[in-house]
Amino acid sequence: MDYVLGVDVGTGSVKAVAVGLNGNVCGQSQQHYSFNSPKPGYQEQDPELIWTAFTAVIKDITGKMAAQPMAIGLSSAMHSLIMVDKNCDPSAPMMTWADNRSWPVAKKLRASPEGMAIYTATGTPLHAMSPLCKLIWLKENEPELFNKAHKFISIKDYIWYKLFKEFKTDYSIASGMGLFNISTRRWHADALELAGIEDKLLSDPVPTDYTKRYDGDILKPGTTVTIGASDGCLANLGSMAIAPGTASITIGTSGAVRIASSTPLPNPEAMTFSYILDNDTYICGGPVNNGGIAMQWWLNNFVGEGLSDEEYEQTFQQIAGVPAGSSGLIFLPYLTGERAPIWDSESCGTFFGVKLQHTRHHFSKAVLEGICFAIKDVLEAVQQNSRPITQVNVSGGFVQSAVWVQTLADITGKILAVAQAGDASALGAAFIAIKASGFAPGYPNPTSADSQSFKPNPANADIYRKIFKIYKQLYTDLKETMHQVSQAR
Repeated sequence: MDYVLGVDVGTGSVKAVAVGLNGNVCGQSQQHYSFNSPKPGYQEQDPELIWTAFTAVIKDITGKMAAQPMAIGLSSAMHSLIMVDKNCDPSAPMMTWADNRSWPVAKKLRASPEGMAIYTATGTPLHAMSPLCKLIWLKENEPELFNKAHKFISIKDYIWYKLFKEFKTDYSIASGMGLFNISTRRWHADALELAGIEDKLLSDPVPTDYTKRYDGDILKPGTTVTIGASDGCLANLGSMAIAPGTASITIGTSGAVRIASSTPLPNPEAMTFSYILDNDTYICGGPVNNGGIAMQWWLNNFVGEGLSDEEYEQTFQQIAGVPAGSSGLIFLPYLTGERAPIWDSESCGTFFGVKLQHTRHHFSKAVLEGICFAIKDVLEAVQQNSRPITQVNVSGGFVQSAVWVQTLADITGKILAVAQAGDASALGAAFIAIKASGFAPGYPNPTSADSQSFKPNPANADIYRKIFKIYKQLYTDLKETMHQVSQAR
């Protein structure tokens, strides 16, 4: 059958979906890999390992489909940074979005008028995730590595170079670097000066529909490949959340709330982002660090490492039996610091309200609720300067748990619609390739009989409204103490 392939290069795996020209999923594949943390705050990966997974997932999906794709669209995680020579060989491991070593740089920038002006121009929050902050840190702490780099690129740029031997970056990935002016669509001079680099040290920025014909041995020669966009922006497209008033919530390892807009939507207080999807659309919102990674931490360390599918399901059934609010137990999920809306790398996880009555199941439910409270916190920040959000489409690994999705509906007070099966970012990559390759005049609008909606439970929603006020106050009250603990380590 005729199909287009969407490939998403994530932090933990490469995912591919085969999509018919009507936009419906007809095949999937995934290849996992790990990351390294050689020091506290460091998170690194080997780009060659990711390239190997990329080629393996394409071989696997094309084998399953027993046919070559008509076209391919690419998605990738944002905020990565790789130093390479002129042949695109890395001189050090890739710094992922979660690498936190440059948080002092970000903290200093957030307190300066210069930094806030760069935030407004680039749409990228001032945080350690930003390649701008990573570059400043490298310049100050690893000057020899910094000075010998031929290019500073992202993992998407690395994959593209492997395919076509040219240094290109799409507008969407560029708009997450803190170095790209999202209005002029050019590298931002003030940010470059602050980072200590010239634009020639970065890849050439191109629109997200930039397409070339492949002439190698991974795919059939002549197959069109569209450079695509970032995973966050494409998750909105893949979950059909690009109409006004429609938001997308994704919870995977991390999480995010995003809406589409025809203009950037800066919010200096909450420092929400404004990234580029295509020539007409910005995706605006806020990310959280602690999504599935917080739940996985709890399950592995306090429930049982390596849970089977049956044990995992049983755990969530037990969570469902705990009343809303976990009998007064509240969890701040800032295990890896936090991004929006507090942007505090020195924050930490906290259980509050612990009593003798609380069991392991209460703690499990509190962790799940804490993750959902963090998402609600971002949702409220996004709504401050956007039109009213009337629909929320959800995606990511958490949608496999009806208990989790229902809890999020109760906490946000929104009706949540689960999109069709398949990774939303990879789906979005396929959709952008379908349009860019001329197989359809616009993005597909797939119909799925598997779509499901979750409505808030009014009684639970009322309980959560009261607890959410306490949740927010807890961070305010504990912020200074969190910082003292962080600095004492």
